Amino acid sequence: MSQVTAIDTITQLAKQLKIDSIRCTTQAGSGHPTSSMSASDIMAVLLAKHLNYDFDNPKSLTNDRLIFSKGHASPLLYSLYKACGAISDQELMSLRKFGSRLEGHPVPEILPYVDVATGSLGQGLPMALGMAINGKYLDKNNYKVYVLLGDSEMAEGSVWEAMNLASYYKLDNLIAILDMNRLGQRGETSIGWNSTLYAQRASAFGFHTIEIDGHDINQIDKALVEAKANTVKPTFIIAKTIKGQGVTLTANKENWHGKPLNASEAKDAIAELGGIQEVTIKVNKPKEIKLPKNEKLDLATVKTLEFTDKASTREVYGDTLKIIGDVYKNMAVIDAEVSNSTYADKFKHAHSERFFEMFISEQAMLGCGIGLASLNKVVFASTFAAFLTRAYDFIRMGSICRSNLNLCGSHAGVSIGADGPSQMALEDIAMMRAIHGSTVLYPCDAYSAMHLVMLMANHNQGISYIRTTREKTPIVYNKDTKFTIGGSHTLKESAKDKLTLIAAGITVFEALKAYEELKSQNINVRVIDLYSIKPIDKVALHKAAKETGKFIVVEDHFVDGGIGDAVLDAFTLDPHSEVVPTTCLPQVLKLAVRRLVGSGTPEELMDCAKITAKHIVEATHKLLK
Repeated sequence: MSQVTAIDTITQLAKQLKIDSIRCTTQAGSGHPTSSMSASDIMAVLLAKHLNYDFDNPKSLTNDRLIFSKGHASPLLYSLYKACGAISDQELMSLRKFGSRLEGHPVPEILPYVDVATGSLGQGLPMALGMAINGKYLDKNNYKVYVLLGDSEMAEGSVWEAMNLASYYKLDNLIAILDMNRLGQRGETSIGWNSTLYAQRASAFGFHTIEIDGHDINQIDKALVEAKANTVKPTFIIAKTIKGQGVTLTANKENWHGKPLNASEAKDAIAELGGIQEVTIKVNKPKEIKLPKNEKLDLATVKTLEFTDKASTREVYGDTLKIIGDVYKNMAVIDAEVSNSTYADKFKHAHSERFFEMFISEQAMLGCGIGLASLNKVVFASTFAAFLTRAYDFIRMGSICRSNLNLCGSHAGVSIGADGPSQMALEDIAMMRAIHGSTVLYPCDAYSAMHLVMLMANHNQGISYIRTTREKTPIVYNKDTKFTIGGSHTLKESAKDKLTLIAAGITVFEALKAYEELKSQNINVRVIDLYSIKPIDKVALHKAAKETGKFIVVEDHFVDGGIGDAVLDAFTLDPHSEVVPTTCLPQVLKLAVRRLVGSGTPEELMDCAKITAKHIVEATHKLLK
């Protein structure tokens, strides 16, 4: 095999990338060869001359980063890995097979050269935003972040959110490459080959723009040299390409998206491209620089807070971020222009060099958080809980990325009061419970909020979400109270309990009021603060079910998918577990938000939703009958 050095050999490599993209998709019987072929010349130049990457140490923080935002072009990405010896030809031919590392769209962890999962379009550039911010402002490293974008995904608003933020932060280490091949899944894109219009838009968003022929090796090389030399702005290279380029059957033809060539067609296409190539390259390795070690947070070193009066859990969230940041330098906080309401600004004022304002760009914020987390930063991202719903696909993809990302949603439930339903998160618990491997926490008071935020900072097991309350709430716990992810606290308990009240967050106090009223009526009930909704404390719930037989679950959330459903799930059989619950399913009554409410005081709205102490007492009498 020859080592790539000359332009003509890069041309040969580009043909090999096209051929291998055809071969592996034909073998798989599915995939996207034509979307890979359009960018093969670009990637051949990048790999052979410009990318600095140590494939023997893919997790090195000095490596350049390469993100295929058009993740369906994974056959090209995997062909790149083969060309530099990171994977074998045999593995390349396992594309899309069950158990293969080479899935239909790239995912990290199983394939160490992949930093983030892509394939849901419009997400690669926001994730690259986080990586570029990390390189320029946190690690102060000189690596470049290359992102291959498809022209269809340029219709996604998240791309433009990321472009706005990239120029705001002057990310000259970010190089976006647009594979402008004109054809989307069902035909021509809205802009087609109008390179000038793309350039005008990118320039308006503060990018340095370069227009090239994406199949001209010299133009590609010159553009990458220019992009790397730029020290003022992020760069946007607009490469005019042909989908399915190099093969008469597919070049610039519709109805070839996501369609492999059959065996006969593949044979002819490979022959037209000059036959199977045997090019291998040695990728340039980055210069090693000393970076601080990312030590795990020692919670014992974090100064705990003291509370003597009512406090809102949203404000304690900010207080706790600040005290963790005092001792933990590997932490970054991002917020969507509501940091004076989420109180993330407390971290900002103390550690401004590690706080990044994402403005009202929730999708870009979540993508940025995933990018930062992929490079070992402990990241907290916050906004109003209702607004996380618009970035839900990023949260979903964050789970597929195996991202350790901490989210805070404030202003949850009808208890926010007069702002009205557009600001009320009433779906967020259900939304976050549905994320694979997620953690969902809901503190009721200042101390529980402080302890749970600390636990999140040290958890590092997927997507973690904490729901915070707008209103100030009374103190229930103290600084020495122990909390665990997956735990709960039984606040009231006796041997005569006839029923269990289960609450979390704001409704804990309604449950405690109801307890006092019922006690005055000689009715004993148990009260559980279910601060960890996922994972849930099955031991405490099964004990309560065995001893009381009846539950009332009270929550400031829509009835569907909320805490009540989480409680019921704790009693279902798990087909993947050998442990069979011995407790029969208790009677469960759900007090939850069942209608849209308007503006009003928190008290009025909670009463309207029938989740106050008065309604708990009434429900108790009905259930005990």
